[in-house]
Amino acid sequence: MSDPLHAWSRRRMLTAASGLTAAAALPLAHSAHARPAAASPAVGSHAAGDAALATYTNPVLWQDFADIDIIRVGDTYYYSASTMHYSPGAPILRSYDLVNWEFAGHSVPVLDFGSKYDLDGGRGYVRGIWASSLGYRPSNRTFYWVGQIDFARTYLYTAPSVEGPWARHASLGSVYFDAGLLFDDDDTPYVAYGNTAIHVAQLSPDARTQVRSRQVFSTPPSVGTLEGARFYKINGNYYIFLTRPANGQYILKSTSGPFGPYEMRQVLLDLPGPIAGGGVPHQGGLVSTPDGGWHYMAFTDAYPGGRVPALAPITWTWDGWPVLQLVNGAWGQSYTAPLPLRPVAPMTGTDTFPGTRLSPRWEWNHNPDTGRFSVGDGLTLRTATVTADLYSARNTLTHRIQGPASTATIELDCSQMADGDRAGLAMLRDSSAWIGLKRDGGTTRVVMVDGLTMDGDWNTTGTGTERASTGFAGSRIWLRVQADIRPGAGRQARFSYSTDGSGYSPLGPAFTLNNAWQFFMGYRYAIFNHATRQLGGSVRVARFDLTAP
Repeated sequence: MSDPLHAWSRRRMLTAASGLTAAAALPLAHSAHARPAAASPAVGSHAAGDAALATYTNPVLWQDFADIDIIRVGDTYYYSASTMHYSPGAPILRSYDLVNWEFAGHSVPVLDFGSKYDLDGGRGYVRGIWASSLGYRPSNRTFYWVGQIDFARTYLYTAPSVEGPWARHASLGSVYFDAGLLFDDDDTPYVAYGNTAIHVAQLSPDARTQVRSRQVFSTPPSVGTLEGARFYKINGNYYIFLTRPANGQYILKSTSGPFGPYEMRQVLLDLPGPIAGGGVPHQGGLVSTPDGGWHYMAFTDAYPGGRVPALAPITWTWDGWPVLQLVNGAWGQSYTAPLPLRPVAPMTGTDTFPGTRLSPRWEWNHNPDTGRFSVGDGLTLRTATVTADLYSARNTLTHRIQGPASTATIELDCSQMADGDRAGLAMLRDSSAWIGLKRDGGTTRVVMVDGLTMDGDWNTTGTGTERASTGFAGSRIWLRVQADIRPGAGRQARFSYSTDGSGYSPLGPAFTLNNAWQFFMGYRYAIFNHATRQLGGSVRVARFDLTAP
């Protein structure tokens, strides 16, 4: 097994190459419940119905959902992704057509892996939930999630449905880096994992302990690094799907059982992707449709917005290797939809924070202090931290940005702010900016602040510079950010405010978004309220609106 710190350092040295030429040849399907066809299936085997199917455009979802694992249970598809330091972790999306996706839940309800994930005596930026695996076990009708944390432990979570409740079990005792979970035809659980040295572990029947583990493949030096394992069984063959960050995808095939031996083929390398200025689609998973079609869902580096999913069909060679279907030598910007399109809950729109829980569209920056926020008739944020540093402030609530451009607006009741409080709407990443309110000496100002920065070890290097301000005497304000997250020279966010929810006034200069990849997660809209003097103040967010052209 490779040294996890070595794996970390290698990841940090990788670049998000955008790619030049295409190569393709790949075989596969996800776990045993994703029914493979009796023979090597051809995409479009629903041939007669193709004329009636719509086309779709990549990216199928322009939001930050990286390190994809995708499965099918019956006619429903589920998609799991990384979240690093955001809580709850490991979001699950649901679809009925592989094109339209909605939030369903999270596999990791809280990052209970140490105090740093509470912003208590430390910080967990760019740690937490990395590439992990989602599976479904038909024998007990249970969903499983497995992932390693801090290169130290691997955890198993289970739930009767993706909505939960999810239960955490004792750590597995081994570190399964970038794990891929497989339940074999005889119900035996296996995990493929590793960086460069690829291993397979057989788990106990309850999947909570390791029975045995063996290295099954050593990546040739000519290839470099392989990781991000996904484990499949199709037509009696075992496949381990692996990524070469950040510009290639490879597949291992065994005809002799889960422990190999395996042979390797290249699926793609330096393949032009569907996002102008973006990277090569890679590190995803394969899934079948009920009629025997196959598709590959990958992500494309598209900073500053993050890593964005794209979908493409797969066909199979006569001897059981998959082939990615290209369009003019590239990952296609559009294809025929795999299934009739079925709308789901939109990823944009309005949230007035009804009920007793937040929608799964929301994730906190680290774990929240649950006693200092409430929902129902809006979102109330009571100050949870005394700090001048937004990166250290608890109860900052985040939402992914809709690309290629979108607008987020919050309606904020500030009547209960206290002296020294700071509240507003931020563009949050390792280089951040915000618009909001500062209350000092009994007076309130609307301000635009930038210059919030971190270094490469995610320590704060700048707590912000006020770039513009104006007086404010009311109790309710609307704050707005318009963000263009297309890769390239644009990458701008613009801030404005309104005192009546109708006419908006710009405030401060445009903010250029950082498009470096090292933070991994893309920019997010973030709602915050923290104290700089003492706790006690609060704000209420009556509504959040996310719109896209």
